[in-house]
This record gives sequence, C-alpha cells and structure tokens, in this order.
Amino acid sequence: MAEPLIQDVSDTAFMVASFRAIETARPDSLFADALAERLAGEHGKTIVANMPGSFVGGWTVVMRTVIIDNFIHAVLAEGVDTVLNLGAGLDTRPYRMALPPHLSWIEVDYPRVIDLKDSALSGEIPSCRLERVKLDLALRTARQKLFAEVASRAGKILVLTEGVVPYLSVPEVASLADDLRQTEKVRFWIVDYFSPEALRFRERQAHARHMRNAPFRFDPKDWFGFFSEHGWGAREIRYIADEAERLKRPIPWPALLKLWMMIKMAFTPGARRSFRTFAAYVLLEPS
Repeated sequence: MAEPLIQDVSDTAFMVASFRAIETARPDSLFADALAERLAGEHGKTIVANMPGSFVGGWTVVMRTVIIDNFIHAVLAEGVDTVLNLGAGLDTRPYRMALPPHLSWIEVDYPRVIDLKDSALSGEIPSCRLERVKLDLALRTARQKLFAEVASRAGKILVLTEGVVPYLSVPEVASLADDLRQTEKVRFWIVDYFSPEALRFRERQAHARHMRNAPFRFDPKDWFGFFSEHGWGAREIRYIADEAERLKRPIPWPALLKLWMMIKMAFTPGARRSFRTFAAYVLLEPS
C-alpha cells in the first residue's frame, strides 16, 4: 500500500497553504496571499495534485479564509488588541491583512513549524507586532502558563483555532475550552464547525485513506450544546454554503457529480438544508 499523502496533522498546513496559493493566482481571487506558495513548497503542491476530490478541500479553505478574515476585522473594531493563533500552521494573516500596527499577534505551533516559518519569512515585514511561540498545545500546564502570560499584557484577546479543533478528541477540546474560558481577557474564539452529516460524508470520500494519519476526531453529540456546557456561546455562525452563495463562488463540482447532487437534493427530503448547514465557522464568546 502506498504511503498516505498526509503523514501527520502538520502536513495539512502545507495542503492549506497550497490551496491559498491557488486561489491567489486566480484573476478573480477573493484574497491575496503572496507568501502561500513559498510556504507550501513542493510538498504542498504534491499533496494537492494527488489528493482525490481536492476541489472540495480547496473551495472550503477559500470560504473559511474569507469568513475568518471578516470575523477578525469585526472583533478588532470592538477593541481586540491581541490575537492568539493556536496551531497557526502556515497562516500569513499578519503579512497579508491590513492590521493595526499596535495589534499583538501571537502564533503558537510545534517547534518544527515555527522554525520553518522563521526561516522562510525572515525577510518579510508583518503589518502588526508578531510573536511566535514553540509549544505543543497538548502540554496543558505549559499551555495554561502561556495563556496567563498573554492575558497579563493584553486588553481583549481573540483566540483563533483554524483547522485545529476537528483533529482533537472531545476530552481534549473540553480541556482547551475550559482553559480558555478561565483565561482572563479572552473575549472571542473562532472555531471550525462540521455537522454529523459532514463528518460521515468525509469518512466515505476517496481522500479518506490519504487522511488516515490525520482523522477528524471531534464529534460531540451536540456541538453547540458541548460548547455551552463549557461556558461558550455562539456570537455569530457563518455557514460555508451561505458564504459561497454571497460571494457567487459555488462549489466546483465535476459535471456528473453536480448532476447527481442536484437530483439528490430534488428527491431527498431535507438534503438541501443538510448541505447548507454542512460546515461553518463560529465566533464564540463567553456565555
């Protein structure tokens, strides 16, 4: 059996960067990430080129990028002065977004990811104050220490966990949610949402075998109820399908698959509603 394209969760960062580079090259791109191709490298290109059904992943990354960018601008207008980007991967928002110079942006990830970014972006100048922290977020004591230190010098904190929570177990997310809720000055938290139908769909797709080393693990019985139990409520929910409709960027189904989806939605009760609520990005706030 061939080796999977994704060896561990960190490899997904190269895939995401490659998707952002592809979007940037489009004449009608929804954002410009001039550094994405450099960070993705040949590794990211190889993953995307050989991943079955990559058009779905690419479309999702584009929609989520736009949604999260909008969330960030909204909370900055409400006085957020610190962004804590947990599992930052190869994100380049401090370079590509017009951010206030006084904003403190803190990226946290594994040492190997931080070292790669430090090397690849050494000559680039961010638009805000950027700090990188080498930390395995599974180390709870070290994580709590970092949260307390950041809170000691912040006014209002936004926590960003783009593409992180789905790969954690329910107990791991519960622990993280509790730590963030107990951290003074954390006012907002951006989290990925996938419906149970979306998780089942993902498991059945051809690319699942390539993702077996980085499976989605967060699957609570009641997603919103879970976060409510840990002190978090949804300030805003933005579904990917709705965002795509607003931006006039429908999912690029191949012709035959598009026809099959149209037939399914026409003859399966609730299918259209299920598709519209498949996935979202949620801006949480303490409840």
